[in-house]
Amino acid sequence: MFKSILILILLSFFMGTAAWLVFIWSAKKGHYDDIERAKYRMLEDDDGLQPPDQDPKNNSHSDSPAP
Repeated sequence: MFKSILILILLSFFMGTAAWLVFIWSAKKGHYDDIERAKYRMLEDDDGLQPPDQDPKNNSHSDSPAP
């Protein structure tokens, strides 16, 4: 009984330490710097994207009649 409790305590200690280290690593990498940016990103216009009818790779023309 004592052996299984000791194993569970050690396992939880190592898992907690691992989670703490992952959090510290992600905070140092800057993952939590600007949490407000994501909700405004979808409202911005993307200048690099073209509408589907002006895509040069698209060979079908919308004004030509279907065969």
